[in-house]
Amino acid sequence: MKSKTSILIAVAAISCAFLTSCSKDDNKDTNNPETSVAKVQVSTDATLGKVLTDSAGRTLYFFTKDAGDTSTCTGGCLAVWPVFYNADLALKDTSLHTADFGTITRKDGAKQTTYKGWPLYYYVKDTLPKLTLGEKVGTVWYVAKPDYTVMLVNAQLVGADGANYTSTYTKGDEITQYVTDAWGRTLYAFSPDKFKKNTFTNADFTNNPTWPVYESDAFKFAPSLLAKTDFDTIHVSGHVQLTFKGWPLYYFGADAKTRGKNKGVSVPGPGIWPVVNKNSTTAPLP
Repeated sequence: MKSKTSILIAVAAISCAFLTSCSKDDNKDTNNPETSVAKVQVSTDATLGKVLTDSAGRTLYFFTKDAGDTSTCTGGCLAVWPVFYNADLALKDTSLHTADFGTITRKDGAKQTTYKGWPLYYYVKDTLPKLTLGEKVGTVWYVAKPDYTVMLVNAQLVGADGANYTSTYTKGDEITQYVTDAWGRTLYAFSPDKFKKNTFTNADFTNNPTWPVYESDAFKFAPSLLAKTDFDTIHVSGHVQLTFKGWPLYYFGADAKTRGKNKGVSVPGPGIWPVVNKNSTTAPLP
């Protein structure tokens, strides 16, 4: 049996070779004619649909622990999940928009490309183009897609009262996984609601700024941990609201649609506006 040390050396060697290859392929001299090649493209997977890749067709990924504006994959994590960065994306696919991409400077000083706020990574086991072996690894790694209707985040719940909350809405420290929009912005249910029935929003939408409905014309894709059949839409005073397990979904106005914010979990009391996830119960019938 191989020792842990030899296994770690092998992984590091593979990662090093992978990163060298990425550097050669994705960060060419700006005077090279090959810079006209799109550095981020859209590939189609038979199961996962549209997937973001680099110019060589290698799959890019999101990490659900990147709830805020920084990357939390550091140290040994980077040997398995190398970062993707390119200063000139040279987008060609009309479904991709320059405004959705950005660049962050990591704590180690390196730069990393983001898409809709999500830092982008490779998976070291994807040794060939179009492989998606990183999908759902640890339930926290998912392929980067341009058409997610919802995503997942793993983060500490911190209410508007400044207190930390667990997944049972008692005060305490716990990382909770929950459903967000495609940009990683927290979505909530309203505990008095019924199955596919919004009981909060006024007919004239005067209270919508406080708890804005999550409007979605049609459900497209969620991370593969979530069942597509758990999503649907309802009509609320001329607006289309997404539901999950029958729960109408809302933003919290005071979160200001900021990644990583989940202040609503304590308003007006803990658990009245809970986050939702795979373990959420189905909304009660009216």
